[in-house]
Amino acid sequence: MFTKRLTQNEYDVAAKLLLKGKVGVLPTDTIYGIHALTQNIRAVEKIYKLKQRNETKPFIVLIPSVTSLRQFGIIPDIDLEKYWPGPVSIIFPCKKEEFAYLHRGTNQLSFRVPDKEQLRMLLQETGPLVSTSANKADLPAARNVEEAKKYFGNKINFYLDEGELVGKPSKIVKITGNVEFVLRE
Repeated sequence: MFTKRLTQNEYDVAAKLLLKGKVGVLPTDTIYGIHALTQNIRAVEKIYKLKQRNETKPFIVLIPSVTSLRQFGIIPDIDLEKYWPGPVSIIFPCKKEEFAYLHRGTNQLSFRVPDKEQLRMLLQETGPLVSTSANKADLPAARNVEEAKKYFGNKINFYLDEGELVGKPSKIVKITGNVEFVLRE
């Protein structure tokens, strides 16, 4: 539940900053997350350091639509309309060496098409973004910008404040054949 609505101008400014390689905290349709362009290795690595995250654990990648999976060499053989847009992240094999800095040697990546239309529009402008909860490793996810700022302060380039978010992280599933394995509810 959002307590205030961001303007399109605020999203436009965020898109410009992300395209310049900046790292930002943005509200998603689930929780506040830290985001950066997937193709900006330096920004991706900055997020790992800021979060003090296990460097072998990949981030979720937010994409504007199913067709964006092709950028990663992924052509799904399942109908994703029952999952997306929505709060479900789906793990796909991704063995391309050019994405090793994203999949961290796991040869798989988790993708999500968010339900929030403004965020999908931002993704249309920026391209895929890495996304992870706005918190340090093993601490609670920030529910608002004030909590995120307590974790990261001015080490994050920008914050978009949409008030208190009371959602929970996305469900993570891996689909093998016709079987759905829920890895995080």
